[in-house]
Amino acid sequence: MAFWCQRDSYAREFTTTVVSCCPAELQTEGSNGKKEVLSGFQVVLEDTVLFPEGGGQPDDRGTINDISVLRVTRRGEQADHFTQTPLDPGSQVLVRVDWERRFDHMQQHSGQHLITAVADHLFKLKTTSWELGRFRSAIELDTPSMTAEQVAAIEQSVNEKIRDRLPVNVRELSLDDPEVEQVSGRGLPDDHAGPIRVVSIEGVDSNMCCGTHVSNLSDLQVIKILGTEKGKKNRTNLIFLAGNRVLKWMERSHGTEKALTALLKCGAEDHVEAVKKLQNSTKILQKNNLNLLRDLAVHIAHSLRNSPDWGGVVVLHRKEGDSEFMNIIANEIGSEETLLFLTVGDEKGAGLFLLAGPPASVETLGPRVAEVLEGKGAGKKGRFQGKATKMSRRMEAQALLQDYISTQSAKE
Repeated sequence: MAFWCQRDSYAREFTTTVVSCCPAELQTEGSNGKKEVLSGFQVVLEDTVLFPEGGGQPDDRGTINDISVLRVTRRGEQADHFTQTPLDPGSQVLVRVDWERRFDHMQQHSGQHLITAVADHLFKLKTTSWELGRFRSAIELDTPSMTAEQVAAIEQSVNEKIRDRLPVNVRELSLDDPEVEQVSGRGLPDDHAGPIRVVSIEGVDSNMCCGTHVSNLSDLQVIKILGTEKGKKNRTNLIFLAGNRVLKWMERSHGTEKALTALLKCGAEDHVEAVKKLQNSTKILQKNNLNLLRDLAVHIAHSLRNSPDWGGVVVLHRKEGDSEFMNIIANEIGSEETLLFLTVGDEKGAGLFLLAGPPASVETLGPRVAEVLEGKGAGKKGRFQGKATKMSRRMEAQALLQDYISTQSAKE
């Protein structure tokens, strides 16, 4: 059975009758990325203007009597509509489709058929699967790689056919029709029922398909191939946009270009060179900063070593620094008689720590310091270092070290 949405992909609303309404649950992904289970109802209609997912195309969104439909799935010859409000079986209802989403899917799906046909015709590249993504779509081609010239030739050809305004026709064939054998496709689902639906682009392609399509290639407006990516099993993914997605992509790109022009104080044609210069300047500054930090570490090490407070537990915290900074200090001091507790990072946030000193003491105290700072670390040969999530507990770690030294002194 073909649904009304398949017989007329341009229909935006449709009046039908509720066949059944049963309690059901829907698993969705919440705003925090975690799975959520919604309670609601599975509504079956005599016919529907909402497309259930299939053929690589996501399902439609819309309303039934202004009640939101959150998911549409096919089950044999019927479509299940998930709502969170019950509907009375036998009642007449008005079904409306989210047209912006529907037309977008029509453009991407028909665009995929066109690209697939042209890639096969020009270069014998077979499509093995495709994905209609939220922002872009991908066609998996059975080839390990594609040249830039091949991509350009496919893009040029598909856009020429769009400008030729070629009709797109949908026919239904019975399973025993001899023509079925001549139509390309990747097989039928196990629960398929009724006639076979064939989508044809005049003079270009005929393919078995259950999805919604434009009636003329001119409705695609334009196709932009963004490039290729390495696919699975030694295949290549061809990334593309069709129709309104190209306009949205251009709008975003133009907005980014304007922002970069304002930031870099140069025209769009000079953006790349300007960024390269900034990168080189940044590398030089980072190198100079690292050298200064090393010199500072050596100076700090000598100051600590010559301080009248030297001995027992020596503590130092700096907001700026890294593991290398702390290790330089520890290397310059080179004492195995004193516990050296160094930390760098945000005093109230996360950071790095290093504990150096007598190997036996460091081996005992290192994990305990990491626990106090709610961090993790590892060590060997009189040195233990790691990451801390609670630098605000540095004083507790320091007290732990001092208590240990006091206890050891009392024993001696």
